[in-house]
Amino acid sequence: MLAGWTRAILLQVGHPLIAAGVVRHSSFRDNPVSSARRLHHTVRAMLGLTFGDAATHARVIEEIRAIHRRVRGQLKEAVGVFPAGAFYSAEDPALVLWVHATLLESVLQAYDALVEPVGVGDRDAYCREASSVAIELGARPADVPLDWAALERYLSDVRQSGAIVVGPDARAVSTLLLRGRFSTLMGPVAWANRMLTAGWLPSDLRAQYGFEWSGSHDRQFGRVVATVRRARRMLPDAVALWPESRKPSEA
Repeated sequence: MLAGWTRAILLQVGHPLIAAGVVRHSSFRDNPVSSARRLHHTVRAMLGLTFGDAATHARVIEEIRAIHRRVRGQLKEAVGVFPAGAFYSAEDPALVLWVHATLLESVLQAYDALVEPVGVGDRDAYCREASSVAIELGARPADVPLDWAALERYLSDVRQSGAIVVGPDARAVSTLLLRGRFSTLMGPVAWANRMLTAGWLPSDLRAQYGFEWSGSHDRQFGRVVATVRRARRMLPDAVALWPESRKPSEA
């Protein structure tokens, strides 16, 4: 999940309205401690939504919605199809859906590459079972993809609409995530994360973010994928899996 997360975030902030909300209403740029704390809180929220009981799930949904209610404003400058002054809100159903869809796609892409291929039936089930979270967070029920084919169509339609353009806010997020002080502390792990993120991004967005990519990078990317895949196969589930996801006897 974590391996695909940065790629998902860069796709999300590739939408100028989401990027503006993140840059102007987030503490991610404060310092390495704030970045680590934010990552920890985000992981705990995701685990609560996925594996928590009904009360935990409801509490996390309300916490996220409370944050979303505070995130609203206007673009300071034109980016792509969005003019200066365009209004954004984290409660916008269209933005909620883009975040949801890019996360689903990125997590499955990482799982496919690093663990094992995911069949169509499981992909459809994943989309269907995750749909309720998107709806609870404000996406329009009729718009939420319920199978993998619908998810792919939706992602393609949004990208072809011209709504996804990497602007200054998105590049600032990318720099902080991949080359910020918190990333520097992670050493080789941060380098591997940069390779995976760049390798999994669509080529046009990779270029917009300014990632250099050549045959040499492609070979390095392949080696990183193979290394992480081998490491995952060697690790016992007690180390590789979140405790919340294990069977009671394994936790």
